[in-house]
Amino acid sequence: MQTSVTFKNLDSSEHLKAYVRDKLTRLDKYLHNPAEANVVLSVEKHRHIAEVNILGDRLSINGTEETTDMYSAIDMVMDKIEAQIKKGKQKVRERRGESPKEMLADAALAEEVDAVGRVEAMSIEYKPMDVEEAVMQLNLSKDAFLVFTNAHTDRVNVLYRRRNGDYGLIQPSD
Repeated sequence: MQTSVTFKNLDSSEHLKAYVRDKLTRLDKYLHNPAEANVVLSVEKHRHIAEVNILGDRLSINGTEETTDMYSAIDMVMDKIEAQIKKGKQKVRERRGESPKEMLADAALAEEVDAVGRVEAMSIEYKPMDVEEAVMQLNLSKDAFLVFTNAHTDRVNVLYRRRNGDYGLIQPSD
């Protein structure tokens, strides 16, 4: 982040500049593109004022804080700025909706569905068992198939009912 620190009615201090830069690096994790930060530190009588303006990453964020101690003013304004960045990023996410990867996956699935008809996706849990136990489980259920991990091979198998009443077993090839 490109940073400029300006002092008003206050002697320039490398320690304060380093403190501000350190606090601003904390915000880099929220900003994915290069940003520019302008910080103005000023003193008016007994009030210490910290103003921060950040431009970049589709955001323009301003914050001002005023206390009796310059370091606490910097801390407080950075907390405000961080909250504003989080809020702005959340708004962008909500407006944008899905991520581009999700959109591409949905588009690819939609093309496949158009080609073959309607497809329903479902998640299932499968547990390790023998083929005989899987046959008993399938007999107890009204499902057309059963997905399970073969206890002997540690591979996922699918047991299904055939039209003639027999059973079929789908196994991955070695």
